[in-house]
Amino acid sequence: MANFSETPLMELVLRRYETPHDLSERDALKKICLSLGLLQPGDSRDVIVDILMVLERAKKDKREISAVEIKDELLEIRKENGLSLNGTADSNIRRQLKRLRDIFLVEKIKNNYRILEFMSLEQIFETKIKKIILDAVLTRNAEYFNYYTKYESDNKTEPTTIEELKAQSEDSF
Repeated sequence: MANFSETPLMELVLRRYETPHDLSERDALKKICLSLGLLQPGDSRDVIVDILMVLERAKKDKREISAVEIKDELLEIRKENGLSLNGTADSNIRRQLKRLRDIFLVEKIKNNYRILEFMSLEQIFETKIKKIILDAVLTRNAEYFNYYTKYESDNKTEPTTIEELKAQSEDSF
């Protein structure tokens, strides 16, 4: 049996929610995070939403921002909104920034962060998430489905020993 890793090379979770209407800026960003699998439904640890909000606000001024500045601004946002300060540790903020980088929403330049090329989130979704991540995941999934068809046709499997190969050769004549 082939040795393979169960660690995914790339992962994408997509969720569909109701049509957006009457959402605050934070709630709209929260739905984006939920729909991309960056946040779990019902999760009270939603610091990633505030990180994205801070970066979106910095984007308006074409400003790159350090992790320390992100933390300071997100603490203000959370206090203004009466939200818990759970998940605001430096290590968690860096981890959430890495997750945002992994799906191309955020890029790191030296020790600063910004929304990818100061693009709109919609542009990033269309050009990076759909065209790069989603296409790559779907292509690989199709390869696995295609690969499996060899096991579906008459339930034949590839021979693994010389004896099985000889037996299969004799059966085909």
